[in-house]
Amino acid sequence: MMSLIHLFLLIGMLAASSWAELAKPEPYSPELVKKAEGGDSRAQYNLASCYYEGKGVAQDYKEAVKWGTKAAAQGNADAQNGLGKCYYFGRGVTQDYKEAVKWITKAAEQEHAEGQRGLGFCYYKGVGVAQDYKEAVKLYAKAAEQGNADAQSSLGSCYYFGTGVVQDYKEAVKLYAKAAEQGNAVAQNGLGVCYYNGTGAAKDYKEAVKWWTKAAEQGNADAQNGLGACYVEGKGVAQDYKEAVKWYIKAVEQGNADAQNGLGRCYYFGRGVAQDYKEVVKLNTNAAEQGHAEGQRDLGFCYYKGEGIAQDYKEAVKWWTKAAEQGNADAQNGLGACYFEGKGVAQDYKEAVKWYIKAAEQWNANAQYNLGLCCAKGEGVTQDYKEAVLWLTKAAWQGHADAKEQLKVLKSK
Repeated sequence: MMSLIHLFLLIGMLAASSWAELAKPEPYSPELVKKAEGGDSRAQYNLASCYYEGKGVAQDYKEAVKWGTKAAAQGNADAQNGLGKCYYFGRGVTQDYKEAVKWITKAAEQEHAEGQRGLGFCYYKGVGVAQDYKEAVKLYAKAAEQGNADAQSSLGSCYYFGTGVVQDYKEAVKLYAKAAEQGNAVAQNGLGVCYYNGTGAAKDYKEAVKWWTKAAEQGNADAQNGLGACYVEGKGVAQDYKEAVKWYIKAVEQGNADAQNGLGRCYYFGRGVAQDYKEVVKLNTNAAEQGHAEGQRDLGFCYYKGEGIAQDYKEAVKWWTKAAEQGNADAQNGLGACYFEGKGVAQDYKEAVKWYIKAAEQWNANAQYNLGLCCAKGEGVTQDYKEAVLWLTKAAWQGHADAKEQLKVLKSK
């Protein structure tokens, strides 16, 4: 089973880790407290930062809000941005998205890059304000022009997906590269995806591996999954199943569905790890429950074959249906086979043909072969030898041995 790379890029995140994103705050001291009490807005902001981070004093979000509010009221943009984050996450104050937007807007209006990015995120998500992708792009662009890496990454994703702006892969690559060079893990992952798929840049597996490695080492689960897939496939790096398993495990520990499915395949084939069908079922169940089509497909296969779990055709049909409805060709073919054979569902040749057609049109060789047989025998569809030959030929082109033999039989008639 060829590992598939899916792009899961965060369009933006309102960072909660630090009050002081750009300006380095003054350390806590009696002198700092005295200046803050005297009305110095910079000192008030620095004191709020100390309380928020718990540096030099016990962490206290309420005190952070108290001093941040004083500084923000005096127009301190850093404090306005920090106070907005407190309202956004409900730290030291009751969570209030509208109040968060109010304060972040004040910071953004002062050309505060982090405020512009944060406000862009709110518009993108429709949190505290009506969702407006174009406004999000506008704000991300302003922050990106100031060199804000998170904004560059978010804006890159907007261009990649065509959200709020005309889709432009080259522009996405340009922006990802700027953010990636600043160490932004999300952008590094996005850049890796672009090089892997050849979107916006010439396909280059080595470059994909390079950027995925950088992001993976920072804990980015999508990059860890992508890197695992490269080691399985030997793309951009020497094939190494054990190394693949290592990276898949790191991503699985973060709940990444792609990696759960990828690691499940390693356990299924015994690649880089001892073969273990029960582990395959466990991993693909986790992926399937997250709506992962390949995980649903593989879980359905385990139920159909009774590998790692008691054979259960109804469960196979259940999971293959979920995957088939997402367009997974293997699941569509498997579901068609269940309807044809009456396994886990009442036998229904017409329903079988329906699913065979969906998979066959995606060039699934097994489905093309099955559809060809149905056309030749008139099962679920009007008998039509020309149509049968058409589908069997398509399957044969892909090396399907049974299709080649069946073509000989039909042509001899």
